[in-house]
Amino acid sequence: MKLHYKISIIVFLLFAAGLVPAQVRLPQLISDGLVLQRESPIKIWGWASAGEAIQLTFKNIPYKTSANADGQWEIQLPSQKAGGPYTIKINTIEIKNVWIGDVWLCSGQSNMETPISRVLALFGKEIENYSNPQIHYVKIPLQYNFHSPQQDVPSCSWVELNPETASDFSAVAYFFAKELFEKTGVPIGLINSSVGGSPAEAWIGEEALKPFPALLNDMRLCQSDEFVAEMLRLGSLPGRRWNAVLSEQDKGLNETVQWSSPAYNDEAWPSIDLLDNSWGQRNTQPLNGVFWFRKTIDVPQVYENQPAMLYMGRIVDADSAFVNGKCVGTTGYQYPPRNYPIPANLLKAGKNQITVRLVSQVGFPEFVLDKPYKLVFPDREISLEGQWKYNTGALMPPLQGGGISFQNKPTGLYNAMIAPLKNHVLKGIIWYQGESNADRYFEYYDLMTALINGWRNLWSENLPFIGVQLANYKKPEWLQQYSAWAELRDVQRKLYQTVPNTRMAVAIDIGEWNDIHPLNKKEVGKRLALQARSLVYGEKIVCEGPVYQSKITEGNRVILSFKAGTDHLKPVDELKGFAVAGTDGIFQRAQAIIEDNRVIVWNNKTVYPLKVRYAWADNPDAANLYNQEGLPASPFQTE
Repeated sequence: MKLHYKISIIVFLLFAAGLVPAQVRLPQLISDGLVLQRESPIKIWGWASAGEAIQLTFKNIPYKTSANADGQWEIQLPSQKAGGPYTIKINTIEIKNVWIGDVWLCSGQSNMETPISRVLALFGKEIENYSNPQIHYVKIPLQYNFHSPQQDVPSCSWVELNPETASDFSAVAYFFAKELFEKTGVPIGLINSSVGGSPAEAWIGEEALKPFPALLNDMRLCQSDEFVAEMLRLGSLPGRRWNAVLSEQDKGLNETVQWSSPAYNDEAWPSIDLLDNSWGQRNTQPLNGVFWFRKTIDVPQVYENQPAMLYMGRIVDADSAFVNGKCVGTTGYQYPPRNYPIPANLLKAGKNQITVRLVSQVGFPEFVLDKPYKLVFPDREISLEGQWKYNTGALMPPLQGGGISFQNKPTGLYNAMIAPLKNHVLKGIIWYQGESNADRYFEYYDLMTALINGWRNLWSENLPFIGVQLANYKKPEWLQQYSAWAELRDVQRKLYQTVPNTRMAVAIDIGEWNDIHPLNKKEVGKRLALQARSLVYGEKIVCEGPVYQSKITEGNRVILSFKAGTDHLKPVDELKGFAVAGTDGIFQRAQAIIEDNRVIVWNNKTVYPLKVRYAWADNPDAANLYNQEGLPASPFQTE
C-alpha cells in the first residue's frame, strides 16, 4: 500500500474518532470582498467540530470562542466606523478586502435581477468609465427549499465594482449604490437575492403565510421531494420532445446547404418588412414553429475585419443570429434585448449575410416594434429595418405544458435565499416586484405586509424597506375601466403610505410599452436612492412626486390636494391623465388644471363626480403631473 494512501486512511480514522478537528467552515458570504454593516454589532459565525477552539483576529485584536455540541460557533465584534479594506483571520483562514459600510439587500423579481449587461446600449460609456473599490456585490444563486429555513446559500462570491465586473451587477442595484456612494462616501455592499418571475409568496416564510391557507397547502404539496422530482422530470419532457421534432423537421437545418450559410440561394424566398408580423399568423391565429430571415448588407471597406455590434431588438420567442454563416448569439426566450457582439475578422468589405432563425413556441411570433435593429460600428450604424427574405423551416403545434416553476411556489425562496442571510446585519432593503402578482392585486397588500413583517423578524423590527411601483407597460391608453396593473399600483401606493418605515419609488414614466423590463434602470436607482437618503440617511430633500392626500367637491369640480412638501406642482400647458366617475361608476376622461398647487378636475357631462382616477391604465398615455423637482405623481384613485 502506498505511503500517502496509508496516511489518508489514518487521518480519516482519527477524524472519525474525533481526534483531528474539522476545518472551520464559513458561510458563503463571509469571504473575500465581504462588506459588514457599520455602527452596529457585527456577528461572525460558522461551523467546526464540536468543542473546536476558534480564534478570530480583526484590527490586531483577538477574539476567542469554541464550537458548541452542534458544531456551531459565533463571535460578536463591537460596532465599527466605516472604512477598509481590512483582513479578518479565523484560525488558518484569511478573509481579505473586507470593508465596513452599509449593506443593502436587493430583492424581487426580474426587474431587480436584470443585469447591467442588458442596459449597456443606454449607459455603456458611463459604465465603461466607472470603478469603485468600495462598492461590492454578490448575487445569490437560485435555490428553493420547502422544508425549512436553510443555514447557508449556494456557492457565490463578492465582486468589486469595475468595468469588467459591472456587467453582472443588478442594474437597479448598481445605479442605486453609485448614487448613494456619491452622496455619502460610505462603502456599500449589495446582496442581490432576486429571481425572475417570482411572486411575493415565494419570498414569505411559513409562519408569516398562516393567514393564507391555500398558499400554505400549495407549499405542503411541494414538501414531497418525490413529487417535485417527478414533476420536474415530466415537466421538461414536452419541451425536449417539441424541440427534438422541430430540429428533425427544420428544413433550414437539414437541407444540403443550411439556410444560415452565405452560400445558400434564397432568390425564391418571398420578401417582407421585418416589422410586419403578418407572417406569424394565419386567419388571425398564430403560427408556431421555426422561421428563417435573411438579409444582405453592404459593409464599407474601412470596416472589413472590424468588430461590431448586432442589435436585433426583441424577438418572440427565441432566436439564433448568424453573420456570414457564423452564429454570433442566441437567446432562449422573448424578454432579453438581442445585443450580439460580432468578432473581428468576420465582416468583410462588400456583401455580408445576416440570418435569424426564429423559434416560436406559443403565441404570436414577431420582431417587436420600437426596438433597435441595426449593425453598429464605433462611428457608423447600418439600419437592418426594411425588407428581409423569409421562409418557414417547420410548423409545429403550440408547445403544451411547461411543468411547474417550483421557484415560484410559497416559502421556497424565503427558506433558501432569505433566511440564510439573517446573521448579516443590513442597512435596508430595496424591492422591485409585483408583475407576477398583478392578477391577484386584491391580496397583495396582505401578502406584502406579511413579507415585510416576516423579514423584519429576521433582522430588525424597523428595518427600512423601499419598493418600486410597477412601471408603465403595454399599449398606451388614457384610461381603462379595468386594469390589474393599475389596481396593483394603487395597492402599492397604499402599502408604502401605511406600513411604517417604508417608501416607494414611482416608475410610471420610465417604462416601455413593448418591454416588461424597461432599460432605464438608472432613473429607478436614482429614485430609490432619493428615498433612502430621506428615510435612512435623514437628508431634508424632496424625494417623491406629488402625493395625493385629500379631495373636496364643489359642484361638478373635484379639488385635489397633495402632501405638503410634494405639492410644488410643475406647470404644464395641458394637464393630462385624469378621469372622473359619477353615480353610474363609469369613468370619463376629464379636464384638469393646476391652481394654487392643487389640481381641479371636471367633466362637463358628470354632474355629481364621486371618484377621481389619475394615470389609471396599464400604460397611462401622457399622464404628466409632476412636482417642480421633476418627480412624477403616483397613479391613484380617490376613496
